[in-house]
Amino acid sequence: MFSKNKINTPSPKTDAETAKSAEPVNKPAVEYKPQVPKAKPPASILSSDLLITGNLKTTGDIQVEGRVDGDIRAHLLTIGNGATVKGEIIADDVVVNGHVIGRVRGLKVRLTSTARVEGDIIHKTIAIESGAHFEGSVQRQDDPLNPASSKQNGIAAAKQ
Repeated sequence: MFSKNKINTPSPKTDAETAKSAEPVNKPAVEYKPQVPKAKPPASILSSDLLITGNLKTTGDIQVEGRVDGDIRAHLLTIGNGATVKGEIIADDVVVNGHVIGRVRGLKVRLTSTARVEGDIIHKTIAIESGAHFEGSVQRQDDPLNPASSKQNGIAAAKQ
């Protein structure tokens, strides 16, 4: 009365299929290597007895303890207590403990109580501690690292 349906019955394996299933699978295992973030290198330190004449440019951090006569571009720039920089500074973060003669451009600019800055500061955020010496103008910009934005602001101000 009831008969087996041939659709549900497994068909007999051919010799080729039997040989394939008997072969061991020797696929190399994919080795999992977790992505470890690279350690941030320490800041480059320019010692107190060092005098540099020329421009410095890095995507890393610089700590100046000596004297630099030239422009500096960095991610984080720290001007030490006895340090002097004569030139333009462009950095994401600028911390001034020493003496700067020239323009400072930074997303975050901080003048500590021992800072002496003679020049303009163009910033997104600024902090000036009590006791800091500052002569110049301060201008807030959304993109202070782009020199073209200050030229555009100057042109727009002149037209008004």
